[in-house]
Amino acid sequence: MENHNTNATAWEELQISNDFIFGKIMQDPKLCKKLLQRILPDLKIDHIEYPETQKAIRPDIDAKSVRLDVYVADSSNTVYDIEMQVAMSKELPKRTRYYQSLLDMQMLDKGESYEGLKPSYIIFICPFDQFGMGRHIYTFENICREDKDIFLEDGTTKIFLNAKGTMDDVSPGLKAFLDYVAGKKPADPFVDELEEAVKNARKNREWRREYMTLEMRDRVNREHAKAEGKAEGIIETGLDFGLSEEELLSRLQNKLNITFEAAKEYLEKFGKQTV
Repeated sequence: MENHNTNATAWEELQISNDFIFGKIMQDPKLCKKLLQRILPDLKIDHIEYPETQKAIRPDIDAKSVRLDVYVADSSNTVYDIEMQVAMSKELPKRTRYYQSLLDMQMLDKGESYEGLKPSYIIFICPFDQFGMGRHIYTFENICREDKDIFLEDGTTKIFLNAKGTMDDVSPGLKAFLDYVAGKKPADPFVDELEEAVKNARKNREWRREYMTLEMRDRVNREHAKAEGKAEGIIETGLDFGLSEEELLSRLQNKLNITFEAAKEYLEKFGKQTV
């Protein structure tokens, strides 16, 4: 799963900063609406329509697929993707670009006018400062470099929220939410609602089983990726030394403790790439 972050933390200890828990409690349209209203106070959100958590989007068989934590629309046909991010990565800005492209493809049918593209917000909630300037919120829109009074007005907005911000740059309500993401327990009615929702989520046996299944799958995927990396390195080094196919297969089996069939698959996959 693209965004899912599983680790050794016990289910009973998971907090709202875990993307799985966050996605589950945001299934409540009232909580989701309140959160959006705190993040975007200038928007008048009447109600949330069709909340979808961990929505899978895959445009075609060869494209990279993603699963969105929270994908919702309001009564004005504005679309929101809200993501809980745990680990800082230089890839996050480009990830917003990819998510935006996928959302746009979801909105338009073949032959439909570009006017059918709805306004959209991609919101990353982070327990770290992606840009290192101490802000609680970084909002990005497309503007003209030569004249910053000219906006492209393509209807897209990308927001990074930073739970470790130090500036006095957001409302007390949003600050309370971000403090809660950072592990604090501020006195705030909405935070109390979220805390209760998190406690109830941890009591949900079905969600617990789903989380454990995802954790196991992620662990297997990580181990598979690690093994593939080792196999590629062994093959590349072996080819540099002029090893034969039989010698490479034997080395793969011994080094990775795998079957002949598995070694042959690795050689077929990476042998041509390294030649």
